[in-house]
Amino acid sequence: MSVYKPSVAQGTRTSRGRTALLAGCASTVLLTVAACGGGGGTSGTTKDGFAQAPQKDGALTVWVDATRMDAAKLYQSQHPDVKLDIVSYDGDANGSNYLQTKVQLFNRTGKGWPDVVFSSQNNEASWAVDAGFAAPLNKGLIPESTLGQFAKGANDVCTVDGTLYCLRNDLSQAVLWYNAPLLKKFGYTVPTTWEEYQALGEKVAEEHPGYLVGDAGDTFTPEIYLWASKCGANDITGPKSVSVNTTSEACTKMAKLLDVLIKNKSMSISGVFSTDFAKNEADKVLLMPGPAWYGGAVFKDGLKTPAKQIAVAPIPQWQGETSPSTGNVGGGTWLLSKHSTHIKAATDFLKWVTTDNAYQGEKAPGFPAYAPAAENWLKAQAASGYYASDLTALKDASSQVWSGWGSGQFSQEAIWAATVKPGLTQGKTIESMLPAWQDSIVKYAKSNGYKVSQ
Repeated sequence: MSVYKPSVAQGTRTSRGRTALLAGCASTVLLTVAACGGGGGTSGTTKDGFAQAPQKDGALTVWVDATRMDAAKLYQSQHPDVKLDIVSYDGDANGSNYLQTKVQLFNRTGKGWPDVVFSSQNNEASWAVDAGFAAPLNKGLIPESTLGQFAKGANDVCTVDGTLYCLRNDLSQAVLWYNAPLLKKFGYTVPTTWEEYQALGEKVAEEHPGYLVGDAGDTFTPEIYLWASKCGANDITGPKSVSVNTTSEACTKMAKLLDVLIKNKSMSISGVFSTDFAKNEADKVLLMPGPAWYGGAVFKDGLKTPAKQIAVAPIPQWQGETSPSTGNVGGGTWLLSKHSTHIKAATDFLKWVTTDNAYQGEKAPGFPAYAPAAENWLKAQAASGYYASDLTALKDASSQVWSGWGSGQFSQEAIWAATVKPGLTQGKTIESMLPAWQDSIVKYAKSNGYKVSQ
């Protein structure tokens, strides 16, 4: 964790050092503020649906990951009178649970909570409410006129028993990215069904060996392919219940597709962020199913793909499918702490960072969850001159994320990384590992207090 130090002219102070002590209540227990000794600071007036800590002057502490650092800095530059401590942490990337661990510690010691925090995960509300950390946002803090303009379903992952406890930062709906001039050069057309996609992968392996139609090497691979296939591996059916079935037809047929393409090497297992992929396969990508943020984070910034090459199309559907579906990889959420002693300033920052065009509409790397900002973001992307097609597919996919894959307290990325990814590197098929994947999900879910149906 590191702290950004604004200039003295901005009227800010630096944050005191924070220890990374990994202590607190066991993560398998549903936390309450009282149980973890976190009662301090919440004995003030009940307002906006919760008991607020006594308010006072002082710096607003905001935790962000490296990508959202620019957002916090922009807010500071536009609001020079606001005292702001900007703290950089991992954003709970890959399900690290760093935030939850630190909140457990803060609850024990009765101090240290950030006022506002960004997480790259969409499952924080599953523990942050019971831990007494997340403040309700739709009880007076954020007006309905603002909340009503978020994309349909965007804040479902933030809602517990009808109360909203976080705001979605961006949508990470999966689409089909492709290299338009390369596709044209090879004489191929964009596949619209998964059957066509597999056939094209087989043809590429035969006619243009070395070129790729996808990658299955990342821990979020199931969220791109299996989620889009409506695989019921992660159906959160209640606050503490989940249905897990990784061997249904929806799961096995996608696993078989991936296995075919991995075997013929038209699908990589390196991972798009690996050094190996960037060095050896950056210019070999013909097609790449992936989330909305792939355009900037992977192709433009990571692989350095030149302008006017990358285009976007709807992700394929199974032949005969009448209800289009896609997956989602990340997106992230913003939470406001119940313990904040700067509620007004924290709320202002939260509203600005999720809705204001200065960041979300013009500079954000991902597709904003706030619909008016998303419209401006699409215009800005089109005006950039980078893409070889319009981005209509991104907008359409934003309402097609399949609702049967939930955001439980346990991390599917961590489970895939521990259970399936090692097997891939050993030459095992994904289909053969589906039962082990199920067993691992069940184990993780039960260890987090979930009732599991299979």
